[in-house]
Amino acid sequence: MTRIRPLASAAAASLALLALAACSSGGSGSGDDNGLGLVKDGVLTVATEGTYQPFSYHDDSGELVGYDVEVAQAVGEKLGLEVEFAETQWDAIFAGLDAGRFDTIANQVTITPDREADYVFSDPYTVSRGAVVVTEDNTDIGSFEDLDGKKTAQSLTSNWRDLAEESGAEIENVEGWAQSVSLLRDGRVDATINDTLTYLDYEKQQGGETGLKIAAETDETSESAFVAKPEREALVTEITGALGELREDGTLAELSEKYFGEDVSE
Repeated sequence: MTRIRPLASAAAASLALLALAACSSGGSGSGDDNGLGLVKDGVLTVATEGTYQPFSYHDDSGELVGYDVEVAQAVGEKLGLEVEFAETQWDAIFAGLDAGRFDTIANQVTITPDREADYVFSDPYTVSRGAVVVTEDNTDIGSFEDLDGKKTAQSLTSNWRDLAEESGAEIENVEGWAQSVSLLRDGRVDATINDTLTYLDYEKQQGGETGLKIAAETDETSESAFVAKPEREALVTEITGALGELREDGTLAELSEKYFGEDVSE
């Protein structure tokens, strides 16, 4: 849990107006969001995996850290809200959001048309590409087309899984990047598709001695953002405003440099 300083006057005024609107619309006054994006008891509950380095993971001391974690904390600070993280496996994270277990997700959730049909997104805070990762000695895969008939390790609800299926790959279900790498290095799958930034961070953490390589990258970029249920659109609007301030004051660029060595926020 992260304690956040009181919010700036402009943001405070904005949330105050939302609170008044909630009361005038017949809200219970119990601290629930009343469909207007307010969070209960001033606590913004953010779902994240906690196992997805460098975005959301535990350091050697056991503290929850990562790019997404620090971005969420910075957003909470701008909004004057206490941030509480709900660590959830990726394959259950949207079900938890649907059930109201948390307010939003900060876990490199890529904006896709299918997801936009069911959820609302903030402005993106990460822009990246997808990569086909194989072992260094693999000479059979050099493009996404080469995945046809090959076995790839992918999370059940990941957008990279969709890309693997579109490429004709046979899917081995995994819980995340760490398991994908384990299967790949053990020769149980031929490849995995994941975010380029995840692979680069893994290479950095392992000193470049992973035995893996990028065989191909997507031409198009993907954009990741905070996501919430449609009735929380007002909250997402507030998050987008906070992200805009963090982009202007250089915080997003600073966090990007810390974890990736370059600005990945735009």
